[in-house]
Amino acid sequence: MTDLEPPQNRESRIQDEDAFSSMDRMYRYQRYFYNVTRKYYLLGRDKLLSEMDVQSGENVLEIGCGTGRNLAILAKRLPNAHFFGLDASAAMLETAAETVARSNLTNITLKTALADSFSCDKTFELDQPFDAVFFSYSISMIPPWRESIENALKNLKPGGTLYIVDFYDQRDLPKFFQKMLKGWLRQFHVQFWDDLLPFFKCLENKSLGELQITPIYRRYAFCLSFRKAE
Repeated sequence: MTDLEPPQNRESRIQDEDAFSSMDRMYRYQRYFYNVTRKYYLLGRDKLLSEMDVQSGENVLEIGCGTGRNLAILAKRLPNAHFFGLDASAAMLETAAETVARSNLTNITLKTALADSFSCDKTFELDQPFDAVFFSYSISMIPPWRESIENALKNLKPGGTLYIVDFYDQRDLPKFFQKMLKGWLRQFHVQFWDDLLPFFKCLENKSLGELQITPIYRRYAFCLSFRKAE
């Protein structure tokens, strides 16, 4: 970069570099046992994957795809659709690429990118927005979550659907369990965004889409779908 780089651009670039570095530090070693451990508490992932409405020939993006576990399941189930994954951690994407290669999947494309700044054209060289976008236990780890959702919707075609599965408020579970879970998840930088669901309800009230929220496992988690207005 030259000395003529605008201060705001320099600040944004440094923040992006910090985000990439932070994710790589977190998952440099976790990626080797991520799938084994997460299956015990990232509940509802398979429910979301089975309920997503994906048709042959469509393009589907996972934001925060991690090890590529979800993408591999979908790509095997729907070989005539194309699946895209982005993650801030290049280390995690190494594992995802190994998963894709091991399964001989040719309908998955992976890119290192941030949720709040990717684009379907510049990041993935597509000439059309995605047919569906989903976050699977990733939105709770993205500090600029509002900007990330807005960017996801920007890169989603009219009539397309944005899906989320993530931790809910655990209101119907014992208090000691809620406290234990939240304390444990803080070690992994998981945040409970109190404004997340009201944010979507506000979008629906503005007639920007149709919202459906389904609590699962006594409000341990939720599945959300938001169909973008046409």
